[in-house]
Amino acid sequence: MTRRIKVGDIYIGGGAPISIQSMTNTPTHDVRATVEQINALAEAGCDIVRFAVNNSQSASAVRDIVDRVDIPTVADIHFDYKLAITAMENGISKVRINPGNIGDESRVKAVIDCAKMHSVPIRIGVNSGSIDKDISAQYGNSAEALVNSALRHVEILERYGFYDVVISVKASDTKRTIEANRILAKRCDYPLHIGVTEAGLGEDSLVKSSVALGSLIVDGIGDTMRVSMTGDPIQEIYSARQILRACGVDKQYVEIVSCPTCARTEINCEQIVARLKERYATVRKPLKVAVMGCVVNGIGEGKDSDIGCAGGKDKSAIFAGGEIIATVDNENLYDTLVKMIDERLSDK
Repeated sequence: MTRRIKVGDIYIGGGAPISIQSMTNTPTHDVRATVEQINALAEAGCDIVRFAVNNSQSASAVRDIVDRVDIPTVADIHFDYKLAITAMENGISKVRINPGNIGDESRVKAVIDCAKMHSVPIRIGVNSGSIDKDISAQYGNSAEALVNSALRHVEILERYGFYDVVISVKASDTKRTIEANRILAKRCDYPLHIGVTEAGLGEDSLVKSSVALGSLIVDGIGDTMRVSMTGDPIQEIYSARQILRACGVDKQYVEIVSCPTCARTEINCEQIVARLKERYATVRKPLKVAVMGCVVNGIGEGKDSDIGCAGGKDKSAIFAGGEIIATVDNENLYDTLVKMIDERLSDK
């Protein structure tokens, strides 16, 4: 088990639930736009949000932003260590730095001293573009290089007695991301922030992130996560939830399983599933519902569901635990199924 750190009112590591992160894409100094996006992300289920602090205007805006949002915030810092200090003095919950690009060790120490003073944890973030040159020369752009570069920077923090640390090693290559985090998990007990960087647009990102993050989470690796996705960051939150659910980590939802349909299909499975997904999208109770196209395979294949339906030519079966509990006309199937689902949810 990894160490546990606190970011605002959220714990990372030490057996805490895997937290979902995202990053704003508004100009940080535009306080109104940034606050609106952070609040929208929080409403969608984001636990921790990061934003770029890339100039003095953005650093000065931190106080106005954190005072108007209800989730922990992270300042993303590159090159200018003074921006990290200003962000911490203005109430940021965590900073993300790469010590290798903010100057000599005295500047890193200044950041550490400020972090200690304000009880702000630090994330050491290394990706394929920020591996130390000498390590890259020895190991190339490999998983081992990512890990060695990250741990070198962690050693600097440890040298000054700072251990309130989260580490991330990310690549745009899915396999390298998995390998790097598996190596890192064996070599330290710091909590790990997992994700695939530069993962692309929606479907491309979702596939890459599902393979990498899913593999790691199933292995018990990863304490906080971000699904990096070009475009609207709200989609990152929905995708992260899907990954956590597919891994069996998040069970507090209505899971709807359905058959892929074939020539035996007697009902419009796609339409029923779409309506059910929309109706129960925000319900935070565990229930598994099966929508199966026929009674030939449907009842048996859906027997581990709490409730489900299997299509027939004129009438369809509603079943629970593999046993038929009702037979209804197809025109009344959806309404009857919903009534029975609602009854079961009300008992939870």
